[in-house]
Amino acid sequence: MSRFLRASVLMLLLGSCGGGNFSAPRDLDNACSIARERPQYYRAMKATERKWGVPVHVQMATIHQESKFIGDAKTPHKWALGIIPLGRQSSAYGYSQALDGTWDEYREKQRRGSARRDRISDATDFMGWYMDQSEKDLGLSKWDARAHYLAYHEGRTGYARGTYRSKPWLLLVSQKVADRAAQYRAQLVSCGK
Repeated sequence: MSRFLRASVLMLLLGSCGGGNFSAPRDLDNACSIARERPQYYRAMKATERKWGVPVHVQMATIHQESKFIGDAKTPHKWALGIIPLGRQSSAYGYSQALDGTWDEYREKQRRGSARRDRISDATDFMGWYMDQSEKDLGLSKWDARAHYLAYHEGRTGYARGTYRSKPWLLLVSQKVADRAAQYRAQLVSCGK
């Protein structure tokens, strides 16, 4: 086997081991299908549930809304005059769409300097950490996907001020997250997860 061929095979194997698969699962409407197709996603979410107490279905619904389970998801570009790129709408990146500053805070407080937003286990741990803080600071139940999505989107300070109340579109999105969480929960029960 040539040196080039060996190197190519090695790169393919390494890429398949963790974080290299950025495409979405095939059936985003079925939690059992997601868990079967991407068992590493389900394992990461169960670990987060054990550590932080955030149910898998709440994590799944939030990730669905934020990135559609695409590991390297980014916000769209802003444009001037429809032709001049002005950069991205925000620094949100990865499965959880964590912003740079919030991600840095998480890595510092949790002593996880090598954590990556495009690694599912890190993204779900971040989400668990964030929602755990929201429970402590705002009194939100970890089972309340709607409230957690609002606090996740607006930040805890924005949520406490009620900034979401003046955003009818966001209230609709948060209800969709809650509905999807309920759907995912029922599906996970039906397939014994």
